[in-house]
Amino acid sequence: MTDGIVSGEKLAREFKEHSVAEFFKRNRQMLGLYGKVRSLTTVVHEYVTNSLDACEEAHILPEIEVKLEELGTEYYMITVKDNGPGLTKETVGKALGQLLAGTKFHRLIQMRGQQGIGASGCTMLSQMTTGKAVKVISGTGKGKAFACEITIDPKKNQPKVENMRELEKKFRGLMVQARFKGVLYRESSTGPLEYVRRTAIANPHLQISFVSPKGERTTFKRTASYIPKKPKPMKPHPNGVTVDEVVTMGRSSSARKTSSFLKSDFDRIGDTSIAKIAKLVKFDLNKDPKQLTWSEAEELVNAFKKVEFIAPSTDGLRPIGEARIKKSLESIIEPEFVYTLTRPPKVYAGGFPFQVEIGIAYGGKAGKGSNGVADNATKQVMEGENEAKVEIMRFANRAPLLFDAGNCAITKAVHSIEWKRYGVKNLENVPLTIFVNLISVHIPYTGAGKQAIADEEDVTEELRLALMQCARRTSQYINARRREIENKMKRDMFYKYIPEIATALSNVTKVDRDLLIKKLENLVLTKLRLEKPEIEKEKELERKREKLERIKKFKQELMGEE
Repeated sequence: MTDGIVSGEKLAREFKEHSVAEFFKRNRQMLGLYGKVRSLTTVVHEYVTNSLDACEEAHILPEIEVKLEELGTEYYMITVKDNGPGLTKETVGKALGQLLAGTKFHRLIQMRGQQGIGASGCTMLSQMTTGKAVKVISGTGKGKAFACEITIDPKKNQPKVENMRELEKKFRGLMVQARFKGVLYRESSTGPLEYVRRTAIANPHLQISFVSPKGERTTFKRTASYIPKKPKPMKPHPNGVTVDEVVTMGRSSSARKTSSFLKSDFDRIGDTSIAKIAKLVKFDLNKDPKQLTWSEAEELVNAFKKVEFIAPSTDGLRPIGEARIKKSLESIIEPEFVYTLTRPPKVYAGGFPFQVEIGIAYGGKAGKGSNGVADNATKQVMEGENEAKVEIMRFANRAPLLFDAGNCAITKAVHSIEWKRYGVKNLENVPLTIFVNLISVHIPYTGAGKQAIADEEDVTEELRLALMQCARRTSQYINARRREIENKMKRDMFYKYIPEIATALSNVTKVDRDLLIKKLENLVLTKLRLEKPEIEKEKELERKREKLERIKKFKQELMGEE
């Protein structure tokens, strides 16, 4: 062998296969497990999301407790307990100790998580930073519960379940306890407590408690007593599939003919569409879909682009609902005013249905750093004394997005609005909480960390339209309050000088001073009330509109639940 030249045989000897667990062990930042505060919040997010999904799947009103204990410098123990269906002895290892194992990835359905990485990624992080196993207690409420300890074999991406034992006490749900080093707890806009708070807002049927490392307990009570209906799995729309997906789906289809395969495995393809597609491809649609070649699949995808299909079904979308968002924001944020909106479903990338929900809360405890004094919110903004900052709450399928805000389509959409047109002179310095929830069977995340939404043109435009519609209603309230406060300030100013004027007039005219004061006060009120009937009329109309909307939404929600 010539010096400096490596032979193919030597390269072959050094060639090794790596498991997915080893890959993510070396690239944990792809899971959002980097940064001391971010890692801790991400762990809480993964465990809470799993608990919520499990409870909803089992049709159980979720009750979750998150407890953090400080064991040392940048060393914490996290315990998350729920009242869900629990895990079996056969599935507990895969659920918490095997990456890319789960119930979500293979289904086109609206879910908070989709990759089957989260909880197992947390087990791996605990193992990497402390060398400790994750402790688990699980039970169905019937019979004995069991406890075990779980670690991951990263070379094989296989769980190691040890110390399995049955418990004498009954227990329903799942409790996971894990230790982590190199993480940090902070009560900030990206900390675990804020994550729990936002999760409670977007999931009104959830009751969740958070116990801080100081032992302080914060409980967010549920504001809805029924569980959202399960979203339905959806078939892929022909306008949203690739050639590779057509080939893969064809090989796993139970249909014997390509025509039957298209009708049974795709959304919105019927006999009329099949007849049009048959004229646009060169091969016989009676062919076995398992035998489809790449070029034939390409013909099908090109034919899809030339045929007009009905928009994708939206049966799989499950919005929170305007009334529920409003009640949740009123309960937790206690604003002076709140307006919520759920837009009709739309489609992006040709075949993925999505829906946008918006809520704008003003005054009260809305915004970051608010003093919580509702009556003074508008006055403080007018006088430039307000300390609250705008708070943008981003959600995807009800899950809070706390990080990577600058790269998110939601943030870009909010800042693209000309807020001055809506009575907000400086968006950054106003007591506003802007709630935005994007729901879809396929959220276009910017990365595996699932913390920012990609700037898809159709999605961003729909976000802008929804924000502007919500902002218009908010501006009506802000402008009415501003006029009301201006009138009050004028009245107070005139009242300040009335006693002196009355005294001077009494000395000149010899008319009783108290009588003059009363007449001057009535005069001021009469003059200032020139604008007041308009304000009162606007408020009354607003109250009637809201009442009618509440009745309409209640009927729609009642019909939907039935």
